[in-house]
Amino acid sequence: MSIALSDVVAWSKTHQGRKLVRFTAASAITTAVSLSTILIVYGFHIISGIIGATLFGNFVAILPSYYLTRAWAWGKRGKSHWRKEVLPYWLMSFAGIAFSLLGATWVKYFVHSHDLDHSVNTMLVAGMNLVSFAVFWVLKILLFNKIFHTHPLADIDEHLRGEEARQGATEPA
Repeated sequence: MSIALSDVVAWSKTHQGRKLVRFTAASAITTAVSLSTILIVYGFHIISGIIGATLFGNFVAILPSYYLTRAWAWGKRGKSHWRKEVLPYWLMSFAGIAFSLLGATWVKYFVHSHDLDHSVNTMLVAGMNLVSFAVFWVLKILLFNKIFHTHPLADIDEHLRGEEARQGATEPA
């Protein structure tokens, strides 16, 4: 079963495709925030502990992650619903952080049992955090798709408005 690039591009322009592309971009942005924070605070000895640096880096990324996911990827505006949106998002984020801390704990023991340069240690810490993010990514998208789900008719209306706007922009004046 082969999929043509044109099929992937066409799918990415559908409502679900745009949502997945935006979620992926939001995840990439927040992963970059987390990784760069860890690289800075651990790499430059601002936070000397692996666990503390991992925890700090992940907490720094939570707030932009929530807003990018909610507003940009899922198109939700207005006041957040505490029980249906905020609480599940934070619980899932804390579960992801807990998983990344397990990875950080493994890296801590690995680093202490080997005589590696601090730059190698820093890359191991950041790399394990990246692996943790990757493991939780699929689970998050499935959960967040349910949390931030909008009404199907509103989704269709949004898609049709976007199609009309694109068609109007391509037609000669």
